[in-house]
Amino acid sequence: MPIDELDGQLIELFAAEPRVGVLEASRRLGVARGTVQARLDRLARDGVIAGHGPEIDPAALGYGVTAFVTLQLRQAGGHDPVAARLAQVPEVIEAHTITGPGDMLCRIVARSNTDLQRVIDVIVDVAGVERASSVISLANQIPYRTLPLVRAVSGPAGDGPPRGRPPR
Repeated sequence: MPIDELDGQLIELFAAEPRVGVLEASRRLGVARGTVQARLDRLARDGVIAGHGPEIDPAALGYGVTAFVTLQLRQAGGHDPVAARLAQVPEVIEAHTITGPGDMLCRIVARSNTDLQRVIDVIVDVAGVERASSVISLANQIPYRTLPLVRAVSGPAGDGPPRGRPPR
C-alpha cells in the first residue's frame, strides 16, 4: 500500500516518540487532529503500523545471549505444527520458514551459554524437529529497523530517494 510524505512523517514521529499523542502530532505536523487520527487508523487497518506496544530488550530482562538456530524438519507434518509448538517456548522470539539448507530459522534468547544449551535442547525435543544448527550473535550491528523503508517509499512526491542511493 503506498504511503505519502505525511504518512512517513507520522510514522517517524510516533516511532521516535510513541507517547506523543494525536493532538501534539497534529500541532507538530501542522495538520488537523482528525487528519492525524484518520491517517493512523488507515495505516493500522492496512497493516503498515503493526502495533503500538513498547519495544522490549531481552537483555534488560536478563536474556543477554542471542542465537540463531536453523532447524531441519521432518517433511511429514509440515511447518505449521512445529511453529505452533515453538511458539510455546518463551525464548523463541522469532521463527521464519526459509529456503536453503534448513527449513526454519529461529531467533532465540537465553540467560547464559549454559541456558542456551537448555533452550536448544527444548527446541530439538519439539516433535517434527530433526536437527538444529546454531550460531551465537556476538553483537547486533544493525538493530531491527523499518524507518529507512518508510523514508524510501514516502519521500517527497512519494518517490522516495533516487534508486541506488541510501535514504538520509
